[in-house]
Amino acid sequence: MRKIGLLLIALIVGINVTAQDTSSKAKTLLDEVSSKMGAYKNMTIGFTSTLVNEEAGITNDPPIRGNITIAGEKYNLDYLGNNFVFNGKKLVVINKEEKEVTITDGDLEEEDGFIYPSKLLTFYKEGYSYAMGTIKNNKGRKVQYVDLTPIDSNSDIIKVQLGVDAKTKHIYKLIQIGSNGAVTTFTINKFKSDQPISENLFSFNKTKYEKLGYLID
Repeated sequence: MRKIGLLLIALIVGINVTAQDTSSKAKTLLDEVSSKMGAYKNMTIGFTSTLVNEEAGITNDPPIRGNITIAGEKYNLDYLGNNFVFNGKKLVVINKEEKEVTITDGDLEEEDGFIYPSKLLTFYKEGYSYAMGTIKNNKGRKVQYVDLTPIDSNSDIIKVQLGVDAKTKHIYKLIQIGSNGAVTTFTINKFKSDQPISENLFSFNKTKYEKLGYLID
């Protein structure tokens, strides 16, 4: 009995050490990603997104395309028929179909359990535990996945898989699994850094949109 007890203790200790090791490796990789991508003056990213919820019979095909330019906390995002412009203080959402403009203080909220494209590079820094996931080969590209689990047990997100290009240390793919069964996938297919961009990209020209007949709230 004593030997069985010792074996169980050794097994439990071994599992804990392995879990701590994979968590440490995952954090190290994410720190490398943050350091690498955070050092750029700006980034221009082209991406596709898909949403699948088999239980609800929802799937978007073909994938939705989007583009975002990020410079520090500022960004200009084209996604889902809207243009999101954040200057670091105020967020302007330009709805091109409805010809409406909404201006609010602060950035997009994540309370609805959705990781917005503007948060792809920063969302994982708080509120998650990490573990190394699988390594996959995508057309010759080695992608290391990190499994992230929300610390908040009441989160609308069950799990996130973050795919990192092992060579460039850039984020390549994000897979978000929601508590409602929805699986949202973002795939980065175009990436440029430190491009010459105008500061006007992060500002809102109110006069221009008034002349175009937009309703500004």
